Amino acid sequence: MSRAMTRSIAELCAADHADDPEIIAGWTRNKTPQAVAQMLANPQLSLFVAEIEGMVGAVGAIAGPDTVALNYVSPDHRRRGLSRALLAHMEAEMAARGTDLARLTSTRTALEFYRAHGWQDAGPPELGHNVPGYPMTKRLAR
Repeated sequence: MSRAMTRSIAELCAADHADDPEIIAGWTRNKTPQAVAQMLANPQLSLFVAEIEGMVGAVGAIAGPDTVALNYVSPDHRRRGLSRALLAHMEAEMAARGTDLARLTSTRTALEFYRAHGWQDAGPPELGHNVPGYPMTKRLAR
């Protein structure tokens, strides 16, 4: 999981970090195997993995009842529908928990992906990991 998230950030999010090693290091600092173990132990966080050919292809997480906290695809497995399937699963999980309005903060890289899946802009960008994050929301069908 750690490797998939770290590689996704480093290799696929250049539009956000402009290949700046300091920004990449700051952004991936909490994606180590130890940090993933802490995420797995956190009762407020639900982690999901999409596997392909026995490998971690994508990693997602829901924080609390209504927030997509993570949605990273491994560069080795992008454009195979894993991130889309993972997002749909997390949306269904949030709806099953009673969430009407889901939230997430998108990278610049993923903005069009989320918009194509019904997410709407929900305010000005906010700075996180020294890159802008774009708040988005989506009404979930129950």
